[in-house]
Amino acid sequence: MKRSLAPILLTSLTLAACGGGSTGITPTGGNPGPGQLAIDGGNGAKASNAAWQSSNRSAGMVGLAGSGGVVSSPGNVNKATLVTSARTVMNMLASVPFGPITQDCLVSGTLTISGDLADPITGTLTAGDVINVSADMCDDGAGEVLDGDMSMVVDAFSGDFLGGIYNLTMAMTLTDLSATSATDTITSNGDATVTIDTTQAPFVLASVTGTSLTTDTNTSSETLTDFQTTQTVDGTVQTNPYTLSSTGTLDTTELPGTIDYDTPVTFLGDDFGYPHTGELLVTGANSSARLIAVDAQNVRIEIDSDGDGTVDETLNMTWDELAAS
Repeated sequence: MKRSLAPILLTSLTLAACGGGSTGITPTGGNPGPGQLAIDGGNGAKASNAAWQSSNRSAGMVGLAGSGGVVSSPGNVNKATLVTSARTVMNMLASVPFGPITQDCLVSGTLTISGDLADPITGTLTAGDVINVSADMCDDGAGEVLDGDMSMVVDAFSGDFLGGIYNLTMAMTLTDLSATSATDTITSNGDATVTIDTTQAPFVLASVTGTSLTTDTNTSSETLTDFQTTQTVDGTVQTNPYTLSSTGTLDTTELPGTIDYDTPVTFLGDDFGYPHTGELLVTGANSSARLIAVDAQNVRIEIDSDGDGTVDETLNMTWDELAAS
Protein backbone atom coordinates (compact mmCIF):
# COMPACT_ATOMS: atom_id res chain seq x y z
CA MET A 1 0.00 0.00 0.00
CA LYS A 2 1.32 3.40 -0.96
CA ARG A 3 1.61 5.97 1.80
CA SER A 4 -0.64 9.04 1.54
CA LEU A 5 1.16 12.16 0.40
CA ALA A 6 -1.17 14.52 2.25
CA PRO A 7 0.43 14.47 5.72
CA ILE A 8 3.92 14.57 4.20
CA LEU A 9 3.26 17.66 2.10
CA LEU A 10 1.42 19.63 4.76
CA THR A 11 4.49 20.68 6.72
CA SER A 12 6.28 21.91 3.61
CA LEU A 13 3.27 23.77 2.26
CA THR A 14 2.62 25.43 5.61
CA LEU A 15 6.15 26.84 5.64
CA ALA A 16 5.44 28.67 2.40
CA ALA A 17 1.93 29.80 3.22
CA CYS A 18 2.90 31.04 6.65
CA GLY A 19 6.25 32.43 5.61
CA GLY A 20 7.93 30.69 8.53
CA GLY A 21 6.21 32.35 11.47
CA SER A 22 4.61 35.35 13.09
CA THR A 23 6.01 38.83 12.73
CA GLY A 24 5.63 39.57 16.42
CA ILE A 25 4.54 43.15 15.49
CA THR A 26 1.19 44.72 16.37
CA PRO A 27 -0.30 45.70 12.98
CA THR A 28 -1.40 49.29 12.48
CA GLY A 29 -3.26 48.80 9.20
CA GLY A 30 -3.32 51.30 6.32
CA ASN A 31 -1.22 51.35 3.17
CA PRO A 32 2.56 51.50 2.81
CA GLY A 33 3.92 55.00 2.28
CA PRO A 34 5.00 56.14 -1.19
CA GLY A 35 8.65 56.50 -0.19
CA GLN A 36 11.21 55.35 2.32
CA LEU A 37 10.57 55.39 6.04
CA ALA A 38 12.19 58.14 8.09
CA ILE A 39 13.70 56.04 10.87
CA ASP A 40 13.92 57.55 14.36
CA GLY A 41 13.84 56.54 17.99
CA GLY A 42 10.07 56.10 17.89
CA ASN A 43 9.97 53.53 15.08
CA GLY A 44 13.52 52.16 15.04
CA ALA A 45 12.71 49.03 17.03
CA LYS A 46 9.63 48.24 14.93
CA ALA A 47 11.56 48.76 11.69
CA SER A 48 14.42 46.56 12.94
CA ASN A 49 12.03 43.83 14.01
CA ALA A 50 10.17 43.97 10.68
CA ALA A 51 13.45 43.55 8.77
CA TRP A 52 14.66 40.76 11.05
CA GLN A 53 11.39 38.86 10.76
CA SER A 54 11.24 39.36 7.00
CA SER A 55 14.69 37.88 6.47
CA ASN A 56 13.69 34.85 8.51
CA ARG A 57 10.41 34.34 6.71
CA SER A 58 12.16 34.27 3.35
CA ALA A 59 14.59 31.71 4.76
CA GLY A 60 11.65 29.48 5.69
CA MET A 61 11.06 28.71 2.01
CA VAL A 62 14.07 26.37 2.12
CA GLY A 63 11.86 23.81 3.82
CA LEU A 64 9.89 23.45 0.59
CA ALA A 65 12.83 22.35 -1.50
CA GLY A 66 14.06 19.30 0.36
CA SER A 67 15.21 17.64 3.55
CA GLY A 68 18.63 18.04 5.09
CA GLY A 69 18.48 21.81 4.69
CA VAL A 70 17.92 24.73 6.99
CA VAL A 71 14.46 25.71 8.18
CA SER A 72 12.87 27.86 10.83
CA SER A 73 12.12 26.82 14.37
CA PRO A 74 8.81 27.37 16.21
CA GLY A 75 8.17 30.71 17.87
CA ASN A 76 7.96 34.37 16.94
CA VAL A 77 11.49 34.50 15.57
CA ASN A 78 12.87 31.83 13.25
CA LYS A 79 16.29 30.37 13.97
CA ALA A 80 18.32 28.02 11.82
CA THR A 81 18.46 24.30 12.59
CA LEU A 82 19.64 21.21 10.77
CA VAL A 83 16.76 19.13 9.46
CA THR A 84 17.02 15.43 10.26
CA SER A 85 13.76 14.34 8.62
CA ALA A 86 14.25 12.65 5.26
CA ARG A 87 10.68 12.96 4.01
CA THR A 88 9.46 15.92 1.91
CA VAL A 89 7.65 16.43 -1.35
CA MET A 90 10.19 14.99 -3.74
CA ASN A 91 11.26 12.12 -1.49
CA MET A 92 7.91 10.47 -2.12
CA LEU A 93 7.65 11.01 -5.85
CA ALA A 94 9.61 7.87 -6.66
CA SER A 95 7.12 5.69 -4.78
CA VAL A 96 3.88 6.85 -6.39
CA PRO A 97 2.56 7.06 -9.95
CA PHE A 98 3.31 10.58 -11.14
CA GLY A 99 0.53 12.95 -11.95
CA PRO A 100 -1.89 14.17 -11.61
CA ILE A 101 -2.41 12.40 -8.30
CA THR A 102 -5.22 13.58 -6.03
CA GLN A 103 -5.31 12.31 -2.46
CA ASP A 104 -7.56 13.04 0.46
CA CYS A 105 -6.21 14.96 3.42
CA LEU A 106 -6.77 13.36 6.82
CA VAL A 107 -9.75 15.48 7.86
CA SER A 108 -11.07 17.10 4.68
CA GLY A 109 -9.97 18.54 1.35
CA THR A 110 -7.41 17.21 -1.11
CA LEU A 111 -3.87 17.60 -2.43
CA THR A 112 -3.12 17.16 -6.13
CA ILE A 113 0.41 16.53 -7.42
CA SER A 114 1.46 16.66 -11.05
CA GLY A 115 4.48 17.44 -13.16
CA ASP A 116 7.17 16.02 -15.36
CA LEU A 117 10.20 14.07 -14.09
CA ALA A 118 12.91 12.78 -16.40
CA ASP A 119 13.48 9.86 -13.99
CA PRO A 120 10.38 9.15 -11.87
CA ILE A 121 11.59 5.67 -10.90
CA THR A 122 14.82 6.17 -8.95
CA GLY A 123 14.05 9.60 -7.48
CA THR A 124 16.99 11.24 -9.23
CA LEU A 125 16.28 14.85 -10.10
CA THR A 126 17.23 16.43 -13.42
CA ALA A 127 17.41 20.05 -14.59
CA GLY A 128 14.02 20.88 -16.09
CA ASP A 129 12.01 18.57 -13.84
CA VAL A 130 8.67 20.14 -12.89
CA ILE A 131 6.61 19.43 -9.76
CA ASN A 132 3.23 21.08 -9.14
CA VAL A 133 1.33 20.87 -5.86
CA SER A 134 -2.23 22.14 -5.43
CA ALA A 135 -4.03 22.19 -2.08
CA ASP A 136 -7.83 22.37 -2.09
CA MET A 137 -8.96 23.30 1.44
CA CYS A 138 -6.66 20.60 2.80
CA ASP A 139 -7.15 19.95 6.52
CA ASP A 140 -4.78 17.38 7.97
CA GLY A 141 -5.78 17.95 11.58
CA ALA A 142 -2.75 20.14 12.34
CA GLY A 143 -4.81 23.25 13.09
CA GLU A 144 -4.50 24.87 9.65
CA VAL A 145 -6.38 24.52 6.37
CA LEU A 146 -4.19 24.88 3.27
CA ASP A 147 -5.33 26.12 -0.12
CA GLY A 148 -3.54 27.27 -3.25
CA ASP A 149 -0.76 26.27 -5.59
CA MET A 150 3.00 25.81 -5.65
CA SER A 151 5.12 25.09 -8.74
CA MET A 152 8.74 23.90 -8.56
CA VAL A 153 11.25 23.65 -11.42
CA VAL A 154 14.67 22.05 -10.92
CA ASP A 155 17.46 24.29 -12.21
CA ALA A 156 20.40 22.07 -11.27
CA PHE A 157 20.96 18.90 -9.29
CA SER A 158 23.80 16.55 -8.38
CA GLY A 159 24.17 13.84 -5.75
CA ASP A 160 21.74 11.49 -4.04
CA PHE A 161 18.51 13.19 -2.99
CA LEU A 162 16.95 10.18 -1.29
CA GLY A 163 20.23 9.58 0.53
CA GLY A 164 20.32 13.18 1.70
CA ILE A 165 23.67 14.07 0.06
CA TYR A 166 23.08 16.47 -2.81
CA ASN A 167 23.37 19.96 -4.28
CA LEU A 168 20.01 21.27 -5.49
CA THR A 169 18.87 24.54 -7.05
CA MET A 170 15.14 24.90 -7.57
CA ALA A 171 12.87 27.77 -8.72
CA MET A 172 9.53 27.98 -6.91
CA THR A 173 6.37 29.98 -7.59
CA LEU A 174 3.60 30.40 -5.00
CA THR A 175 0.11 31.33 -6.21
CA ASP A 176 -2.52 32.25 -3.61
CA LEU A 177 -1.02 29.70 -1.23
CA SER A 178 -2.83 30.21 2.06
CA ALA A 179 -2.93 28.72 5.54
CA THR A 180 -6.05 29.40 7.59
CA SER A 181 -5.98 28.88 11.36
CA ALA A 182 -8.50 29.71 14.07
CA THR A 183 -7.14 33.26 14.26
CA ASP A 184 -5.76 34.24 10.85
CA THR A 185 -5.38 33.51 7.16
CA ILE A 186 -1.90 33.99 5.72
CA THR A 187 -1.60 34.04 1.93
CA SER A 188 1.62 34.09 -0.09
CA ASN A 189 2.27 34.99 -3.71
CA GLY A 190 5.67 35.27 -5.35
CA ASP A 191 8.79 33.52 -6.47
CA ALA A 192 12.07 32.32 -5.06
CA THR A 193 15.08 30.27 -6.11
CA VAL A 194 16.36 27.94 -3.41
CA THR A 195 19.79 26.31 -3.26
CA ILE A 196 20.60 23.56 -0.77
CA ASP A 197 24.05 21.98 -0.50
CA THR A 198 24.34 18.98 1.81
CA THR A 199 27.40 17.46 0.12
CA GLN A 200 29.49 18.23 3.22
CA ALA A 201 26.81 17.02 5.64
CA PRO A 202 26.34 17.41 8.50
CA PHE A 203 27.55 20.86 7.42
CA VAL A 204 24.72 22.33 5.32
CA LEU A 205 24.41 25.52 3.25
CA ALA A 206 21.10 26.92 2.02
CA SER A 207 20.13 30.14 0.28
CA VAL A 208 16.92 31.77 -0.96
CA THR A 209 16.86 34.44 -3.66
CA GLY A 210 13.80 36.13 -5.12
CA THR A 211 12.46 39.18 -6.92
CA SER A 212 9.11 39.51 -5.15
CA LEU A 213 7.21 37.75 -2.36
CA THR A 214 3.93 39.15 -1.01
CA THR A 215 2.38 37.95 2.26
CA ASP A 216 -1.15 38.98 3.28
CA THR A 217 -2.82 38.39 6.65
CA ASN A 218 -6.17 39.45 8.10
CA THR A 219 -4.63 42.72 9.31
CA SER A 220 -1.53 43.46 7.24
CA SER A 221 0.28 43.03 3.95
CA GLU A 222 3.97 43.06 3.06
CA THR A 223 6.00 42.70 -0.10
CA LEU A 224 9.67 41.69 -0.01
CA THR A 225 11.65 42.45 -3.18
CA ASP A 226 15.15 41.77 -4.46
CA PHE A 227 15.91 39.56 -1.49
CA GLN A 228 18.54 36.99 -0.65
CA THR A 229 19.07 35.02 2.57
CA THR A 230 21.90 32.55 3.13
CA GLN A 231 22.24 30.18 6.07
CA THR A 232 24.67 27.49 7.16
CA VAL A 233 24.50 24.95 9.95
CA ASP A 234 27.54 23.00 11.16
CA GLY A 235 26.28 19.69 12.49
CA THR A 236 29.82 18.49 13.16
CA VAL A 237 29.77 20.58 16.36
CA GLN A 238 27.55 19.59 19.27
CA THR A 239 26.01 23.07 19.57
CA ASN A 240 25.06 23.11 15.85
CA PRO A 241 26.38 26.64 15.21
CA TYR A 242 24.62 28.51 12.41
CA THR A 243 25.18 31.62 10.29
CA LEU A 244 22.59 33.92 8.73
CA SER A 245 23.09 36.74 6.23
CA SER A 246 20.32 38.57 4.41
CA THR A 247 19.42 41.52 2.18
CA GLY A 248 16.17 42.88 0.76
CA THR A 249 13.66 45.70 0.43
CA LEU A 250 10.50 45.58 2.54
CA ASP A 251 7.21 47.39 1.90
CA THR A 252 4.70 46.67 4.67
CA THR A 253 1.46 48.18 5.94
CA GLU A 254 2.99 48.01 9.42
CA LEU A 255 5.37 50.85 8.53
CA PRO A 256 4.55 54.17 6.77
CA GLY A 257 7.33 53.71 4.22
CA THR A 258 9.74 51.18 2.77
CA ILE A 259 13.03 50.03 4.27
CA ASP A 260 16.14 48.31 2.91
CA TYR A 261 18.16 45.90 5.02
CA ASP A 262 21.37 43.90 4.87
CA THR A 263 23.79 42.19 7.24
CA PRO A 264 27.17 43.96 7.24
CA VAL A 265 28.19 41.49 9.96
CA THR A 266 26.88 37.93 9.52
CA PHE A 267 24.73 36.63 12.36
CA LEU A 268 26.12 33.69 14.34
CA GLY A 269 24.18 31.53 16.78
CA ASP A 270 23.73 28.05 18.20
CA ASP A 271 20.92 25.51 17.84
CA PHE A 272 17.51 27.16 18.26
CA GLY A 273 18.87 30.21 20.08
CA TYR A 274 18.90 33.80 18.95
CA PRO A 275 22.15 35.02 17.35
CA HIS A 276 24.91 35.94 19.78
CA THR A 277 26.90 37.89 17.17
CA GLY A 278 26.04 39.91 14.06
CA GLU A 279 24.47 43.10 12.76
CA LEU A 280 21.46 44.01 10.63
CA LEU A 281 21.54 47.47 9.04
CA VAL A 282 18.08 48.87 8.27
CA THR A 283 18.10 51.92 5.97
CA GLY A 284 15.32 54.44 5.37
CA ALA A 285 15.07 58.03 4.12
CA ASN A 286 18.41 59.62 5.13
CA SER A 287 18.27 57.52 8.29
CA SER A 288 19.14 54.07 9.60
CA ALA A 289 18.84 51.63 12.47
CA ARG A 290 21.66 49.18 13.21
CA LEU A 291 20.50 46.05 15.04
CA ILE A 292 23.45 44.55 16.95
CA ALA A 293 23.39 41.16 18.63
CA VAL A 294 25.00 41.74 22.03
CA ASP A 295 24.54 38.09 22.97
CA ALA A 296 21.88 35.38 22.58
CA GLN A 297 19.56 37.24 24.97
CA ASN A 298 20.15 40.94 24.29
CA VAL A 299 20.27 43.36 21.35
CA ARG A 300 21.25 46.99 20.86
CA ILE A 301 19.72 49.28 18.23
CA GLU A 302 21.70 52.33 17.17
CA ILE A 303 19.54 55.00 15.51
CA ASP A 304 20.97 57.53 13.05
CA SER A 305 17.90 59.67 12.39
CA ASP A 306 19.54 62.30 10.14
CA GLY A 307 21.93 60.17 8.09
CA ASP A 308 25.11 61.96 9.21
CA GLY A 309 26.78 58.74 10.39
CA THR A 310 26.47 59.63 14.07
CA VAL A 311 24.36 57.60 16.50
CA ASP A 312 21.55 59.84 17.77
CA GLU A 313 19.81 57.33 20.04
CA THR A 314 20.56 53.86 21.41
CA LEU A 315 17.89 51.31 22.35
CA ASN A 316 18.77 48.33 24.56
CA MET A 317 16.40 45.40 24.85
CA THR A 318 16.17 41.61 24.81
CA TRP A 319 15.51 39.63 21.64
CA ASP A 320 12.09 38.71 23.03
CA GLU A 321 11.29 42.37 23.68
CA LEU A 322 12.34 43.17 20.11
CA ALA A 323 9.97 40.51 18.79
CA ALA A 324 7.11 42.12 20.72
CA SER A 325 7.97 45.72 19.76
